Amino acid sequence: MTCHANPFTLWVLCMDEKAEQVLNRLGKPGIRLVPIAQVETPQLLEIKQKRTRVEYCWTLTPFTPKIVFDRDSSVERVTYIDADMYMLRSPEPVHQEFQSQGKSVLITEHAYDAQNDRTVTSGHYCVQFMTFVRDKSETVRHWWEARCLEWCSAKRSKGRYGDQKYLDDWPSRFPEEVHVLRQLHAFLGPWNARRFQHSEGIAWHFHGLRFLKGGKVQLHPGYSLPKEVDAAVYLPYVEVLRRSVEQVGEPVAQQPLTGVSLILPAWLKAVARGGLRVARDLKMVQ
Repeated sequence: MTCHANPFTLWVLCMDEKAEQVLNRLGKPGIRLVPIAQVETPQLLEIKQKRTRVEYCWTLTPFTPKIVFDRDSSVERVTYIDADMYMLRSPEPVHQEFQSQGKSVLITEHAYDAQNDRTVTSGHYCVQFMTFVRDKSETVRHWWEARCLEWCSAKRSKGRYGDQKYLDDWPSRFPEEVHVLRQLHAFLGPWNARRFQHSEGIAWHFHGLRFLKGGKVQLHPGYSLPKEVDAAVYLPYVEVLRRSVEQVGEPVAQQPLTGVSLILPAWLKAVARGGLRVARDLKMVQ
């Protein structure tokens, strides 16, 4: 964002004290921190005990625009961005399209490629980049908040999945408020990497990427991507992450996504830099 979206204010909902401490210590410009304790109500604290960490994070997604609006009366528009999104170019064309439509909420499609269509299980739209206009979007946001308080599970049930599949009927449920981005190539990820050229993208969604023990990196579990995408998109991003980890000053070792084999192709091993071994996910373990 520093390279492609300046000027900006990045509001971060810190899900634990460690995240708040690290970000405070780094002191990056343009970042405003919101400790989770400031937004947790008795209802949310009760829900927190019944849901997994990831489910609780999803539960809070609809709250994020209001958190910002409530803390800064000068803000007229909030764009929620997933933490694993990375800007490749300026998002200005996206903002321009949204503004031209006169709507109050922007959502984006997964725009799956033919090999990775998961509309039925993961939803037509992706909670990755969503814009909300002050006041005018509140009907949509509040409806979404209420649904996620009722149910927000990582286990698919009755056509629902987390916070995401609630978006499936928004264009018909809220036709006056919701605009679906027409620039399908703007937001890319492993699910549409074979449909669009990576050079067309405005942002890449690094879904599933994990830093593992022993210096390995799990790139895109469950997806097989073209070699040129790994080389042109994933390796530069891993380098950026590696430098960020060095700034934090503490090692990062996440748990791999289960059910996926980690296979390191020779060509990728040869180009991996900085001592990192990059594990490319080529097949699912049955």
